[in-house]
Amino acid sequence: MTLPSRMTAIGIRTPGGPEVLLPEERPVPSPGTGEILVKVAAAGVNRPDVMQRRGLYPPPPGASDIPGLEIAGEVVALGPDIKRWKRGDQIMALVVGGGYAEFCLAYESHALPLPPGLSLTEGAATPETFFTVWHNVFERGALKVGETLLVHGGTSGIGTTAIQLAKAFGACVITSAGSNAKCDACRRLGADLAINYKTEDFVAATKAFTDGKGADVILDMVGGDYIGRNYEAAAVEGRIVQIAFQAGPKATLDLMRLMLKRLHHTGSTLRSRSVSDKGAIAQAIEQNVLPLVSSKKVKPVIDSTFPLAQAAAAHARMETSEHIGKIVLTV
Repeated sequence: MTLPSRMTAIGIRTPGGPEVLLPEERPVPSPGTGEILVKVAAAGVNRPDVMQRRGLYPPPPGASDIPGLEIAGEVVALGPDIKRWKRGDQIMALVVGGGYAEFCLAYESHALPLPPGLSLTEGAATPETFFTVWHNVFERGALKVGETLLVHGGTSGIGTTAIQLAKAFGACVITSAGSNAKCDACRRLGADLAINYKTEDFVAATKAFTDGKGADVILDMVGGDYIGRNYEAAAVEGRIVQIAFQAGPKATLDLMRLMLKRLHHTGSTLRSRSVSDKGAIAQAIEQNVLPLVSSKKVKPVIDSTFPLAQAAAAHARMETSEHIGKIVLTV
């Protein structure tokens, strides 16, 4: 295809609410060494995008200021020394930024082939959550067959992915969610126990379900007072993996629980990781997870889609916290 020189992208006019997201014209980027240019068909919407819009999560040095951390589409141009991809390939990719646009750059090693039977919209809902869950639950948290995972926010994009992957790899899954309807959705995805955190104590419910043992791995995006409560809900030698702090990064803790239970509390962010780090995660996902997607044992859950020009409405939907699964922009 003949590439245009200009494209429509979603800019952030000034830090603020969803209304600051506005379509604007930008130059079509050119791929550098190790990069491919993708004609975007769809882009996933994630909490870090919301934080960036609010001015709380600036892009790393050198990254695009256009929001958007995951895309799916067609490869239309190649940087120097690209070996794996060719023009016309359909891929999904984790990107450092720039996803809310008609064209976006991606590193060659951060792109994955679109599995058979997966739509481009579903592909755009896959990289950010699957990279996050694989690395944090299975690599950092070392979840094993027969162990119990407690995942907070079970109907988020992360939560719906974590439930499915943990069950696919033979774990028991406990999840928390904010309504009975959301708990029902978690159970339909395979959760063994879904706890309405507004009416139940997740610590007591987790201990009761595990006969007092607690959860072997806890995936937490809440923080705040959940940190200390996670220590109570964890099993001896439990692993708590922190991926966000929606209730704040500070807490008053009884660290004696950490010592007595020999707990491991770790965490990570994805966007700032090195190109090679994210490339290694991509390789692990292609080997271990994409076969499950191809066989339809695991699938991204789509809550809703919005045209690119309606990115503000997509963010407003996310901020209601009523969504179940991923919100996607279509281009």
